[in-house]
Amino acid sequence: MPTIQEVAKKAGVSVATVSRVLNDNGPVSSNTRKKVQAVIDELNYQPNLLGRNLRRSETRMILVLLQNISNPFYSKIVKGMEDTAHENGYNVLICNTNTDIDLESIYLDFLKNKLVDGVIFTCTAMVTAEFNKLAKNYPVVLCNEYNKDIKAPIVTIDNEIAGYEATSHLIKLGHKKIGMISVNNVGSSYDRMKGYMRAIEEAGLEVNDDYIVYHTFSYKGGMRGIKQLFELDDPPTAVFCISDLIAVGAIKELKSKGLRVPNDVAIVGFDNNSIAPMYDPSITTIAQPRYDIGKKTMEIMLQRIKGSGNNNYIVKLEHDLIIRESTLPSID
Repeated sequence: MPTIQEVAKKAGVSVATVSRVLNDNGPVSSNTRKKVQAVIDELNYQPNLLGRNLRRSETRMILVLLQNISNPFYSKIVKGMEDTAHENGYNVLICNTNTDIDLESIYLDFLKNKLVDGVIFTCTAMVTAEFNKLAKNYPVVLCNEYNKDIKAPIVTIDNEIAGYEATSHLIKLGHKKIGMISVNNVGSSYDRMKGYMRAIEEAGLEVNDDYIVYHTFSYKGGMRGIKQLFELDDPPTAVFCISDLIAVGAIKELKSKGLRVPNDVAIVGFDNNSIAPMYDPSITTIAQPRYDIGKKTMEIMLQRIKGSGNNNYIVKLEHDLIIRESTLPSID
């Protein structure tokens, strides 16, 4: 593999001139630039980007930690991050944590050992004090989750209002027995539950603790949630699921019980994943601006890397309730 010294010798210039051509900085005449570039092409010289970036104390790499890489919800978020990163000369490294503290610790060594310039979390298993300590010393952004005690930039939607609107939609359809399939230990799920409970209370209905069940952020979680709810003597007539994947599992399990959606049980999901409009029935859901969430998160990350921007603020983007076939305009 040719070296920069060999390029300089063959082109008849200094190593510094070759470096200026490679980095497109500093004064170099157009004739010299063409001559150096011709030698680079002839020798097929590839600069040592790692070495160059380490000398600059940067890697131009952002680490993105996903809670579950198989969840299609993250696809557009990551696309927004990647597009913004590439536009600014950065690349993205994506890792899956399963919200496992040991895996997080392994990946965070990339940051501490200066193999990446910053970390974007979509969820974290770290206790708040440890997360805040990390955010104080390194560029860190939390994406799509919310914790009022986090001292780092956060990009999300107003999950409490979204949960309120999803539940209110079911109440307006005439439902009085509304279940919820949620997930433990995730900040956004707690906020969605607050909205769910507020809507029920404001409608003059009673919150039934038996109607709130906790399972995983998955298709199987939705199936298990319906099994649990329909073991009750008086099961709900509608269910608010805190993700579309959960909603798909819920509908599948209801169908296996011979129940029709939405005629017998109405279902509302969350996220507006690509599967939501294609499933049968199509799923009423809360649409998050996923691409914009990813884009804004990366913009803030690049600000933090440059040392600008506030390290303790929240950006809440707009969401929409999209009504589809899994809910009815009225019930029997």
